[in-house]
Amino acid sequence: MHTDTERCLRAVRSKDARFDGWFFTAVLTTGIYCRPSCPVVPPKAENMVFHPSAAACQQAGFRACKRCRPDTSPGSPEWNARADSVARAMRLIQDGIVDREGVTGLAVRLGYSERQIERQLLAELGAGPLALARAQRAQTARLLIETTALPMAQVAFAAGFSSIRTFNDTVREVFALSPTDLRTRGARRSDTAPEAGTPGVISLRLPFRAPLNPDNLFGHLAATAVPGVEEWRDGAYRRTLSLPYGHGIVALTPKPDHIRCRLALTDPRDLTVAISRCRRMLDLDADPVAVDEQLRTDPLLAPLVDKAPGRRVPGTVDAAEFAVRAVLGQQVSTAAARTHAARLVSAHGTPVDDPEGGLTHLFPTPGELAALDPEALALPRSRRTTLMTLVEALADGTLPLGADSDWDEARARLQALPGFGPWTVEAIAMRALGDPDAFLPTDLGVRRAARALGLPATPAALTARAAAWRPWRAYAVQYLWATEDHAINVLPA
Repeated sequence: MHTDTERCLRAVRSKDARFDGWFFTAVLTTGIYCRPSCPVVPPKAENMVFHPSAAACQQAGFRACKRCRPDTSPGSPEWNARADSVARAMRLIQDGIVDREGVTGLAVRLGYSERQIERQLLAELGAGPLALARAQRAQTARLLIETTALPMAQVAFAAGFSSIRTFNDTVREVFALSPTDLRTRGARRSDTAPEAGTPGVISLRLPFRAPLNPDNLFGHLAATAVPGVEEWRDGAYRRTLSLPYGHGIVALTPKPDHIRCRLALTDPRDLTVAISRCRRMLDLDADPVAVDEQLRTDPLLAPLVDKAPGRRVPGTVDAAEFAVRAVLGQQVSTAAARTHAARLVSAHGTPVDDPEGGLTHLFPTPGELAALDPEALALPRSRRTTLMTLVEALADGTLPLGADSDWDEARARLQALPGFGPWTVEAIAMRALGDPDAFLPTDLGVRRAARALGLPATPAALTARAAAWRPWRAYAVQYLWATEDHAINVLPA
């Protein structure tokens, strides 16, 4: 979008927050870059240039605006709606792969050379993988500086910097403030100051594009919550997180203009990864305006969209975990699926301490599940075979599921496993892989909702009708599910 100058100018002049994260405005006369909705008086058109990413602005020598804080913009929705190499690379960078494995690790996961990845990212984002990872480290550093009392040396290494000097230089260059000045400035902000009485807890705001309807999003997560791993408590969805350097517990509370996020981590180096996974789980980088406009073109869906716009697709923090839970949920009720998952968790999950609630375990990894005795599972024999085949494929790497997955390839590999039909494959594609066009024409709730709306209820006829909903069929499923009370009501009316 950043190449469409006239459209960008209109967004900046109208201070349209819908375009935050789509592009960034760099001001030649001040050397500052902003989000489109920056509240200051827009500069003259000839003094503005537009960049596709914060990293591109920083690489061009611009520093972040202290007023609109462009580094806290929602992410571009493009990376959630695409499965090409650039989108997969961006999801992996957000997941911290470059910090942990370098550009070499990124290239290996994508199956391209480092040079090819560099060329593709520069062409679309104006910055290579190292610059994009550096921008993310700077944002993580800012969060830690403003929301914790950690010493600056610990902040530097937790954010992924290799040295304190690099940390200091980057913070000064990106934010035009020293780390100490940034902490002093952040202490004046009530939304970033550390919470009293909660040592080790990081509290921050997760931005999103309006509108956001939290009913189905949090209601569905609460309705399917696995005891010990997830819970709804005091108006917040809470769950345990398995992370690269340790584990954590997150509490997510819906607010009118943001999601309040409280993170307790055993290792602060996991902050970037934890935030990225929570954003994916809540689908916070979606573009609800584009989605709803497309779905409103169907006269039967339009009333559902108008009644409660901004529905999101509930995701997951761990694709492998969701795949296991999808198999456990085959042909049984939600309550039965939760019971089966809770048994696995209590028997094979890693115990954790939760002083603020009732969370007790991490969900077991595929490796841990692959070692269990199938005869100990209270499942039909065919389901046991399906589950064990799945966890073995996940454990040995023959079935990679994650941020870097190619959606079509993942579908093909899932379909090759015994016991995997269209519903299970598409449910994993929608919830675990984040494909916005995944569709469940065989789902009982979808078919009942379609019948109530006067739509054809056979899978073939539904698929044909849903062609008009592309590329957002997964969102259409959320609107259809809402008519069937697919979630529980956890939010006040």
